This record gives sequence, C-alpha cells and structure tokens, in this order.
Amino acid sequence: MKLGDKVEVIDEAVSGVVTHLKGNYVYIETEDGFELEYTANELVKIDDLLTEKKSENFEITSVLAEKEEKRPKKAQKRTSRRKKSPPMEVDLHIQQLVKHYKRLSNHEILTLQLDTAQRQLRFAIDKRIQRIVFIHGIGEGVLRAELEFLLNRYENLKFYDADYQKYGQGALEVYLFQQK
Repeated sequence: MKLGDKVEVIDEAVSGVVTHLKGNYVYIETEDGFELEYTANELVKIDDLLTEKKSENFEITSVLAEKEEKRPKKAQKRTSRRKKSPPMEVDLHIQQLVKHYKRLSNHEILTLQLDTAQRQLRFAIDKRIQRIVFIHGIGEGVLRAELEFLLNRYENLKFYDADYQKYGQGALEVYLFQQK
C-alpha cells in the first residue's frame, strides 16, 4: 500500500484513502474526514479488488472471505487508541466543585459551574481529547441551557445527550473534531 490508495477495512463497512504509513500501521481518512489507524493486514486495496474481479471473474465477497480465512483465529483486531479511550467526565454538581457552597447565591453557583465547564473544554481542546461528558444533573434545566449556549459558540464540536444507561438524563456528551 502507498499514500493515496483507496482501501476498505475487511471486518467493517469502512473505506477511505491512505494518508500516511507508520511501520505496520496504515492511517486512512474516511469520507467523513475521520482519521483511523489499522494494521496493513486489516485493509484491502479497492483498486486491486476491482482489477482482479475484471481479469479473473472473482467476486469481491469471495476475495474478502479468502483474506479473512488466512488471518489467525486468535488474533484480536487492533483499533486506534481514540476509539477505545473513554470520554473525559466533568461533574458540574456544585458539591463536587467547592466545599462550602451553601453560602453561594444561585448566580454564583451557575457562574462557577459554567467557568469550570469552559475551562475543562479548553483543556480538552488543548490536549486533543475527542470526547467529554458534562454531568449537569436533572433539576430545572438552567445549567443545561447555559451549557448548550456555551457550546454553540464553538464551531469544531457537536454535542448530544450522553449515554442514558450510564448517565441518565443529566449529561451532555461533546465530540470535538480534531484539526489537522
């Protein structure tokens, strides 16, 4: 494989263009603009498959099945670190942020929570962390509305409700798009 080759992943419905090679690892950029890391034996060059199919009347599925059989059965698939890494969690409950919160007014509490959220978001951007979960709690929804207003000011991210089974209704997950 070389730079610019169009490839597909054997066990996944992922395809892309080779952006760079590092040892046995191949980095591809998908149509959505994500860069993913795979080993060379997990990828199939699309152009080669089409040439084989035309010249020898092979079907792509048979070629993929043949390549899959050659792989050792016990070998585990390597995925990029970013896929496996859990999201950074930021708990914005006031009792998690300060010890003596009963003396604070509602405005001071909200300001402290939003400052913490913004500081942690900037930290994640600087450290190239892709996912953050802001745990805001259920309540009346004031903190959530303010968080959404804060997050809408950034262009290179999207946010949505976090995993309901893990966080319930009181959390937002933020996905940060990485700049090249």
